[in-house]
Amino acid sequence: MRTLCALLALVGPLLHAQITFDRIVDANKEPQNWLTYSGTPLSQRHSLLTQINPANVKNLELKWVFQSQSVEKFEASPLVVDGILYTVQAPNDVVAMDAETGRIFWVSPYAPSPEARVCCGRVNRGLAILGDTLFMGTIDGHLLALDAKTGKGIWNVAVAKAEAGYALTLAPLVVIDKVIVGTAGGEYGIRGFLAAYDAKTGKEAWRFNAIPGPGEPGHETWAGDSWMHGGASIWVTGSYDPQLNLTYWGIGNPGPDWNSDDRNGANLYSDSVVALDADTGKLKWYFQFSPHDDFDYDSVQVPVLADMEWKGKQRRVMLWANRNGFYYVLDRATGEFLQGKQFAKVTWTTGLDDGGHPVRVAEARPSREGTLVYPGVQGATNWFSPSWSPHTGLFYINTWENYASVFNKLPGDYVEGRRYTGGSPRSPVPSLRGTQVITRTEDEGYGVLRAFDPQTGMRKWEFKMADVTGSGVLTTASDLLFTGGREGYFWAIDARTGTELWRTNLGGPAESGPVTYSVNGRQYVAVCAGNSLFTFALRQ
Repeated sequence: MRTLCALLALVGPLLHAQITFDRIVDANKEPQNWLTYSGTPLSQRHSLLTQINPANVKNLELKWVFQSQSVEKFEASPLVVDGILYTVQAPNDVVAMDAETGRIFWVSPYAPSPEARVCCGRVNRGLAILGDTLFMGTIDGHLLALDAKTGKGIWNVAVAKAEAGYALTLAPLVVIDKVIVGTAGGEYGIRGFLAAYDAKTGKEAWRFNAIPGPGEPGHETWAGDSWMHGGASIWVTGSYDPQLNLTYWGIGNPGPDWNSDDRNGANLYSDSVVALDADTGKLKWYFQFSPHDDFDYDSVQVPVLADMEWKGKQRRVMLWANRNGFYYVLDRATGEFLQGKQFAKVTWTTGLDDGGHPVRVAEARPSREGTLVYPGVQGATNWFSPSWSPHTGLFYINTWENYASVFNKLPGDYVEGRRYTGGSPRSPVPSLRGTQVITRTEDEGYGVLRAFDPQTGMRKWEFKMADVTGSGVLTTASDLLFTGGREGYFWAIDARTGTELWRTNLGGPAESGPVTYSVNGRQYVAVCAGNSLFTFALRQ
């Protein structure tokens, strides 16, 4: 790899207009760019670009590939700013490229501390930008600010202690003049938190503890001192409503994951969405999806914010496809439960009550000998982004169907820096743990993309895959949907009917959310698969 200095000497500083927060809030006014992790702070993963449409999508062809020098999963969603694409080569090397040609402008390397501990890969899911500054979290618990023109460091703050299992794997979220991050590490007995930092100085502005301490509301939902190492990590980027000035984040599972004997209670705010005042970090409301979770159904999915007619009047709603097998519609101003629907096979509960709380099946608990439960430990969906299209009115969820695990619990004491999980669930279908496709029946588990009408709760269509998927979903105003699968396919699908319109095989599993952008009037679609970033455009 050429050195950073050599690259800078070759191309000089990059130039693009200042990325003000007003531009980020109004990102739909410039659909040629992709300015934040989910496209806009509303996290709909919906683009207004229409050059690629159902009639011509069959003419897509590969334009360029960036092959990472890392063999880790490529889970980052790139940013695109006025023709410059920024991404992260795992674990923490920031790369700036020409979004039209893939030419590398600069690489800013970062070597994480050897003390870094991550449960599920040395990964990074992307960047944030404000002004001329890029922001990245690192797997050793730091938040970095980099000059977007040169890649040179501006500031570096330690957010949390790497040797205790804290890590930052999510893409930061910029809100006004702050950069918000959350801490991964639930499998190491951390006490998760969200923190906001001044974008110019790196000074901490506020902190929200995902587990209430003594004297705080919710502390009584943890038995004894279990709150001290109760997990509740945050490792997927949240959302922001500029009218309400609320930021929304999903909180992970309580710990130890599969042995809940010593943490009686609901274990707030694990497995919840929290709505925080963006200026102060103070809790405005919460909704807990899976109280006293002992299946690792952490609620770190993306909060999708939509405005729609609900029972005759306009409402600001939140759409949430949860790992526990249900999708929810909440009022995002108040947290009121509006609707919950099962979207995959579920045996741990008989359904939701009128308040949206699960009715537990008593015998569906982890046990010493092992208990078979649906959905399995990876959930009915996971961190990969859904999409809502205001054009079709549909909510799109990549789903693991007929997927189960045998959950067992084991004793174990907390030791700093060691895994603190209380069990070791296993899947009866071995191929679900790998990336290869093994022939099996649908009763043994499969991947499926499903489209739902959130107003009625009705499924409109589904698109089945041979294997499960870790890919996010992208929709466009031309009624196209893009997604990938573990078997290596990348598809374009009719967003209204679920009909396959185009596909290609990328040679590796798609583990990120596709994005779309345009340069010089030409629309591109980019997706990560294996350890490479692939970029497509229409044949000319």
